[in-house]
Amino acid sequence: MTHVIDAHFDLLMDVAIQRELGRKQVIAADYWPDFIAGGVQTVVSAIYIDSKFLPEMGLRKALQQISALHAEADESADKVMVCKSVADIETAKKAGKVGFVLSLEGAEPLYNDLSMLRVFYELGVRFLGLVWSRRNFVGDGSHFTSVREGRKGGITEFGVRLIEEAEAMGMIIDVSHLNDEGFWDVVEIAKKPIIASHSNCRKLASSMRNLTDEQIKAIAATNGVIGMNGVNIFVADQDEQSDLGHLLNHVDHIAKLVGVEHVGIGLDIIEPFMKYESPDALTSLTRKDFDVVKGHIQVPEIVRGLASRGYTDEAIELIMAKNFLRVYREVWK
Repeated sequence: MTHVIDAHFDLLMDVAIQRELGRKQVIAADYWPDFIAGGVQTVVSAIYIDSKFLPEMGLRKALQQISALHAEADESADKVMVCKSVADIETAKKAGKVGFVLSLEGAEPLYNDLSMLRVFYELGVRFLGLVWSRRNFVGDGSHFTSVREGRKGGITEFGVRLIEEAEAMGMIIDVSHLNDEGFWDVVEIAKKPIIASHSNCRKLASSMRNLTDEQIKAIAATNGVIGMNGVNIFVADQDEQSDLGHLLNHVDHIAKLVGVEHVGIGLDIIEPFMKYESPDALTSLTRKDFDVVKGHIQVPEIVRGLASRGYTDEAIELIMAKNFLRVYREVWK
């Protein structure tokens, strides 16, 4: 099995909550078996803050999630490793551990304090998702469905400084969840490869969370990568078409448009966390969300699906890990 990187997984919110209830070694018990069965060696662990905690508890909740991961790595040292570099990722893989890299899914924990970025970097955060699907001090998020709102904004003055500081520090800028106006601002501001860790093609599924062909080309022009999202509403406009085949259609579309070198996976597996879903976090008013890839145990089906479509072993290795690793090597210090 080739090296597999899942570029977006929200497990830390669950891990932190479970630890508050007194559990330990949550990752080893609840997630490790599927990671191993699915051949997943590297997981980008998103730090997501539910809107009900904002703004007052954003920083605290983020730090709790980071603390939870470090504690889990201490308790399950034979299985879990916090990674801050490509060398760490390779070390974890060789040791048979799952390597976890931290990502901010929305800059809310920073509030409007640029100095907080250094704190998160030192704790291991290597990706900066500028926004979730809501407005913050950086810019406006892309809503999942049409909402009544005033004029949308692009990247703010604070956001410009944050992007520049993050790139100088060695963080990768992630544009998933960003609105179109902000996306094009990032393309002008960023000097290094950018990623969309968990976004698909708008031409195949019309959600504004997905990327237009021009946006896909812009990410590729930075030498960046787009991670394929396995949530039904981003895979197809009808649930009956939201399956692995249609997810692979997004791979085909990007590969034909800009080359296989710009495709990865960022499955955004959500079903384990829907027990925590609150009204403000609902992604659709008319469709119930589900995963078209039922957990990491099914990742090998992606590999088999790609092979059946004629992708070579080399191309599959690029999609499953090597494309993202290329970006990591270029941006991380």
